[in-house]
Amino acid sequence: MIEPTIDPKRPEKLEKFGKFDKFEETEKLEKLIDFIRTFRNKGVVVAFSGGVDSSTLAALVARNIDKAIAVTAISPTTPRREIRDAEKVAKEIEINHTFIELNELKDKNFVKNTTDRCFFCKKNLLEALLKFGKERGYSVVFEGTNASELKGHRPGYKAVMDLKDVYSPWVEFGITKNEIREIARIMGLSFYNKPSLACLASRIPFGIPIDEAKLKMVDGAESFILDLLKIRQVRVRNFDGVAVIEVEKEDLEKLLDKNDVIVEKLKEIGFKRVLLDLEGYATGKLSLSVI
Repeated sequence: MIEPTIDPKRPEKLEKFGKFDKFEETEKLEKLIDFIRTFRNKGVVVAFSGGVDSSTLAALVARNIDKAIAVTAISPTTPRREIRDAEKVAKEIEINHTFIELNELKDKNFVKNTTDRCFFCKKNLLEALLKFGKERGYSVVFEGTNASELKGHRPGYKAVMDLKDVYSPWVEFGITKNEIREIARIMGLSFYNKPSLACLASRIPFGIPIDEAKLKMVDGAESFILDLLKIRQVRVRNFDGVAVIEVEKEDLEKLLDKNDVIVEKLKEIGFKRVLLDLEGYATGKLSLSVI
């Protein structure tokens, strides 16, 4: 655990960010904000996907230090819809925001798609953000892994621990996913209940090599289903050309009502067969076998 340096001159305390007296873990949040403020003279780059974790972290950073920027990586693994969302969220939280180009497919270790795939992806991202920051006078990178995520198979977090000047503030102070959503809700942020995000590579089972065509098939299929059914969450797993669709159980009937249209579109996109996972959507389902 990193111990924060307390600034005796800081404004008291969290009132300007919402009624945090209603938040059960106020002490943890106060320690987190004290920690953020220790970097006010160093400059912070926030790894910014536009999801709840990184966006809430970026909002706290923007409200506590002046020299901060949110950076979103555009790569073959980034869902196109999330690029638009990232821009919208950055405007809402009033933080400087920019994009960088990144291509994980140039890394043969990533392309092999072993169970450590996320380590190579995260390492490439964080090294790019460190380079971006240091060239512009920002000393450290914050990334949004939360305390809940460490329970599962998270090789990506090993990359965080391996790199100097990279911090995971939610983890450092034991703040969970549900607590982050509550912090965002109290702050009045519109995205507090946004569905979980994951890169497109997470739709391809370990052992099946990753390429741009497979990723584009997933991106196109998921965007089509979301637009057609007007639902919150979908995953289209790409089993080497076989689509396995996951939606939340309450949305199964909607999907079945549009079954013929969905099958036709996904075959047009390039899938050979289209299957439905009757267990419904679950985060990290393809990683369960390696936990």
